Amino acid sequence: MSTQKRSVHIATITRTVKGKTYTSVLLRHTYREDGKVKHLTLGNLSDLPDDLIAFMRKRLAGEPLPDNDDDIEVVRSLPHGHVAAVLGTLRKIELDRMISAKPCREAKLVMAMLVLRIIAPGSKLANLTGLQGETAQHTLAEELKLDDIETAELYEAMDWLLKRQKRIEKKLAHRHLRDGTLVLYDVSSSYYTGRKSELVKMGHSRDGKPGEPQIVYGLLCAPDGCPVSIEVFPGNTADPTTFTSQVNSIRKRFGINRVVLVGDRGMITSKRIKEDLRDVEGLDWITALRNDSLKKLVAQGTVQPSLFDERDLAEVTSPDYPGERLIVCRNPLLAGERARKRKALLEAAEAKLDAVVEAVSRERNPLRGKDKIGLRIGRELKSTKMQKHFDLTIEDDSFSYRRREEQIAQEAALDGLYVIRTSLAKETMSAEQTVSAYKDLSKVERAFRSLKMIDLRIRPIYHWKDDRIRSHVFLCMLAYYVEWHMRGALAELLFDDHEREAAERDRKSIVAPAPRSAVAKRKDWHRETSDGLPVQSFQCLMKDLGTLCANQVRWTSCPQVEFRRITAPTPLQQRAFDLLGVRPA
Repeated sequence: MSTQKRSVHIATITRTVKGKTYTSVLLRHTYREDGKVKHLTLGNLSDLPDDLIAFMRKRLAGEPLPDNDDDIEVVRSLPHGHVAAVLGTLRKIELDRMISAKPCREAKLVMAMLVLRIIAPGSKLANLTGLQGETAQHTLAEELKLDDIETAELYEAMDWLLKRQKRIEKKLAHRHLRDGTLVLYDVSSSYYTGRKSELVKMGHSRDGKPGEPQIVYGLLCAPDGCPVSIEVFPGNTADPTTFTSQVNSIRKRFGINRVVLVGDRGMITSKRIKEDLRDVEGLDWITALRNDSLKKLVAQGTVQPSLFDERDLAEVTSPDYPGERLIVCRNPLLAGERARKRKALLEAAEAKLDAVVEAVSRERNPLRGKDKIGLRIGRELKSTKMQKHFDLTIEDDSFSYRRREEQIAQEAALDGLYVIRTSLAKETMSAEQTVSAYKDLSKVERAFRSLKMIDLRIRPIYHWKDDRIRSHVFLCMLAYYVEWHMRGALAELLFDDHEREAAERDRKSIVAPAPRSAVAKRKDWHRETSDGLPVQSFQCLMKDLGTLCANQVRWTSCPQVEFRRITAPTPLQQRAFDLLGVRPA
């Protein structure tokens, strides 16, 4: 029999019997025997005063007894609340067990990098500096019992994590996806300033950095927006190509026989439907038509303004889309916004063209030559993208223009219109449900905003090796998985609408913008909850939690003995911990 050292402590036990809750305070020996943790109760302390129990807890934890008129000396204070909140949530949702069934140093390092990605996003080397020793900026290393961390260990832990990505994603899919479920999928990219990775290619930039090479990654989410899987592709990979890869992942890796994939119009194209989706048993899809296809339907008379006399949604059929449902929607607010924007751009373009006319017709140093005039026009209209709406007459010594009113009117007729196309039958999903499913792609866009800009800052990418880039992106996805759960729990204290379901029930049309509940509007206006607590962004709330410190203290009469004392939480901090269901200590 193998018996390890015992420890004595005070345990608070809560149990519910027939609707009544009973709390007992027990003095216990806890020890490990043959690999199992066992408890030996030495006594019941439930009848003792609370202050005496608190005193006994401190003594059993190693705190010394003070002398008369003794004072406490604070040796060091480290931010702790945000670490406790994120790490506690990570453990509560059992992500630590998904990462590794058995505790090991690599798993702890991965958990540390996950937490740091949320509370202090930065390079691995910068995080290492603030993780331990005299330069420690928080209690994370202490909470995970990590010490003497070497730089190489972080990179080795990333390699260790990448080898387990498929297994972890399979567990996430088993938890959040099921047969017949909707699956949201979208693609984004991030610029990369290095040159060594084979993944890095020149491609379409979604970051406004067209001169920098890119990496592409596709994110797959459950219907509620919870991230399940992410895959990295070379920067010149087209969106539909990534989609085919994810289709195979869902059906083969995750073992889901029936699934409904939701992707945008650039992802699920007609070619992709014909080649990869149409004849696959158990696979349905929801997407939208491109503008050129919408124009064709209008020209054919399939889509007419009379469809929207009494409603903003209508189903139509077209021989160009056999076996598919087409759901035409018209959003008046979107139509008005597009009309306003077009008018402003046309007026801006005319002002620029008038400047060119003046330059050509001026007496002193006039602009001459078709080539020079054409280059000037192209440069001036580049920002407005309105050249298609003007007829330009360019000569060597003259220039004039006029609007293409008929073309502008044709475009205006499409304002606010979009068409959802799907392979699902009416019996499976109504028109309103189908439109709602497509609109849920905004949840993936919200994930990308968090990953790229607001919270987790997937960029800049500091890694050179392909596998390290893949591991970094996967690490960021797991961090967002934790943040997604935290945001759901903390919605009351954030600007998020935590009563959206109630507002959705009162929604008159699925085509109209998603309404905000009365509670959310009140938060927006007063910047506080109904309980008078301040409302903040997620990042600000994390910073606020970080002001709750773990203090290393000692009695002046006994300087050789140090113990930890947690700062008393503020009402806002305590509410946050209550909502998360974690304890700061």
